[in-house]
Amino acid sequence: MWYKLRLNLNKLTPAQVIVSFYLIAVTVATILLSLPFAHKPGAEWSFIDAIFTSVSAVSVTGLTVVSTADTFNTAGIFLLIFVLQFGGIGIMTLGTFFWLLVGKKIGLKERRLIMTDQNQTNLSGLVHLLKQILLLIIVIELVGAFILGVYFLSYYPSWQEAFIQGLFASVSATTNAGFDITGQSLIPFKDDYFVQFITIILLTLGAIGFPVLIETKDYLMNKQRSKHHFSLFTKITTITFAILLISGTLVIWLFEYDHFFAGMAWHESFFYSLFQSSSTRSGGLATMNVAEFSTPTLLVLSALMFIGASPSSVGGGIRTTTFALNILFLFHFARGNQTIKVFRREVHEQDIIKSLVVTMVAVLMCFVSVVILTITEEHSLIEIIFEVASAFGTTGLSLGITSDLSSIGKCVIIALMFIGRVGILSFLFMIGGKEKTTKYHYPKERVIIG
Repeated sequence: MWYKLRLNLNKLTPAQVIVSFYLIAVTVATILLSLPFAHKPGAEWSFIDAIFTSVSAVSVTGLTVVSTADTFNTAGIFLLIFVLQFGGIGIMTLGTFFWLLVGKKIGLKERRLIMTDQNQTNLSGLVHLLKQILLLIIVIELVGAFILGVYFLSYYPSWQEAFIQGLFASVSATTNAGFDITGQSLIPFKDDYFVQFITIILLTLGAIGFPVLIETKDYLMNKQRSKHHFSLFTKITTITFAILLISGTLVIWLFEYDHFFAGMAWHESFFYSLFQSSSTRSGGLATMNVAEFSTPTLLVLSALMFIGASPSSVGGGIRTTTFALNILFLFHFARGNQTIKVFRREVHEQDIIKSLVVTMVAVLMCFVSVVILTITEEHSLIEIIFEVASAFGTTGLSLGITSDLSSIGKCVIIALMFIGRVGILSFLFMIGGKEKTTKYHYPKERVIIG
């Protein structure tokens, strides 16, 4: 039996194996979160709710059909933290850590899986990369938990409750999970700018990409910083991330100046705008009911969630570098350039093609999802678009329709959350199978375009 199973696994491509691992993770999460000792007395919990919550946790989305605060007790909260770690840090990162603990040799097959899971382009240094990722994320989460736990002593009656709240808030923010155990996201802290500031930092550290964190750490530890060279990936994703955060903040502030922000002090409207813009990267936490925003603002938030976080991070969406390459391609094409040159580097043609493919498939998939939900659900178009963008971007923000979705609607959102987590490319490679080498070519002929 084991021999046949191993033989079948050997026939799968790395992308197919990775997707299979995430499916197994969802199955295990469903079992763990359905254990009776993890629930509060009288909590409602159905099979479809279990699958939905598990996929949302593994994909670190945060969309929920049940109240986390009313459903899970302390044991359930720690189980949920465990599942969020698998989803946020990645199956292969934690898997490699356990392999190293038991003394398993990391061979070529395992390195190919790591390369696929982390969107890397070469096999060298992968184990060292995963060790650094695991160490960085754990340190960030523990520091965040300590800071928030100490600060929450003034909010909660006991130190145990304060530090549990701090730990969950730190893990949820760092993994961009969007779950909360307050029952109201961060609305209770809408006037507490310290909590918001710490949360924004944790959201950013989780979403900006593991390679960026590692390169930044190496830069800070390098005594000869003037000679340190940042990769093209780090430059593009950091600048794009910053532009999206700042522009999102400005657009929200401008669109809501005479609406939701009317009569507010400048610092109130600024932090509302900044936090919601930061959360659309993939965070899913909110300091207000986003349903109170106007339709134009909701459309902008949907677009930001569709873009999502950076590659090789805890977030979903088409990713920041994909968006950046699309914009650069349009700019250079309009100027008649045959190649994309940026920061004295030339972008590889295959990466440009991948970015266009990812965007096209994502748009098509979200469009089909919106069409299906408009048929099966009795909600407005903007509510459905927002829900679809939030699920695909593994963000977790909602206009309050998640728990009212039909079984078909929940299945559509489940599929979007799962694909958003594993990534469009892994999803396509899972369907397409092994890469094929073309042995012959036909004569080329031009096709009229535009």
